[in-house]
Amino acid sequence: MKALFLACALLIGHAHAQEPYPSKPLRLILPFPPGGGTDILGRLLADRLAANLGQPVVTENRGGAGGNVGAEAAARSAPDGYTIVQVAPSLAISPTLYSKLNYDPVKDFAPIGLVASVPNVMITHPSVPAQNLREFIALAKSKPGGMNFGSGGSGTSNHLAGELLNLAAGIKLVHVPYKGVNLAMNGVLAGEVHLAFIGIPVPAPHIKAGRLRALAVLARERSPILPEVPTAEEAGLGNFDVTTWYGILAPAGTPRPIITRLNAEFVKIMRAPEMKERLATMATDPLASTPEEFGAYIQSEIAKWGDVVRKAGLRAD
Repeated sequence: MKALFLACALLIGHAHAQEPYPSKPLRLILPFPPGGGTDILGRLLADRLAANLGQPVVTENRGGAGGNVGAEAAARSAPDGYTIVQVAPSLAISPTLYSKLNYDPVKDFAPIGLVASVPNVMITHPSVPAQNLREFIALAKSKPGGMNFGSGGSGTSNHLAGELLNLAAGIKLVHVPYKGVNLAMNGVLAGEVHLAFIGIPVPAPHIKAGRLRALAVLARERSPILPEVPTAEEAGLGNFDVTTWYGILAPAGTPRPIITRLNAEFVKIMRAPEMKERLATMATDPLASTPEEFGAYIQSEIAKWGDVVRKAGLRAD
């Protein structure tokens, strides 16, 4: 009887092993609040992935602690290919910023691939007596500690962008945290802060209307949305690429064939002409990478932002 039971168990296990993937709905964790551009991108990806896989892909917003709540939930999920997570630069900032992190951004995840990026722009109010980045830096140097920059909160990528500017330009802008980067932009519009760093789509109408002045696009190339705005390098600040990137991870231990399948699907999604057109309206660039390329990129971002966090003496807890 025991031998028969074991044989049946083996047959059942073999049947499950042969079960085609995916055979049930997937979950895409979004470690951000609903409603923003990141959330919109995640829902677009979920819709396209569901169509490609023939299974529903349910989005789940798990915001909080700079993206750490959602990332931890994903890291602790079963590595069966049915839970994936969309991540952003906060994943690379957290390891150095937080002394106690309940997950490891490298060891606890299996990279699937990069999917998109949004170039940021450095904005100031037209009343600030600086027509370009060089003049702004010169003005800040003449007033050490007398000028400031706003961010979407301590430890966010736009906060770290300001600290990176302080280090790269040898200036001392005072950090003013807001509860969201859009509120930081409103602070610039109201003249409460002198500078902010934000993804191009939101401030573009204000820049074109003359309500904000764009000092530089923080990417390697100019943006087609703001073609007249120079890159940071063109404006005199080399090696200052602060791009908001997005990628997809699975829990560590997810079978390699599933990682390969999901990577292929996301590459197909991001290369589709209709997706490129849709993202163009959001000033978002589609990306495609291998899992290995994304893994290496994460480690380079951890090193980059870790250096900024240490030199600026930042700590979130």
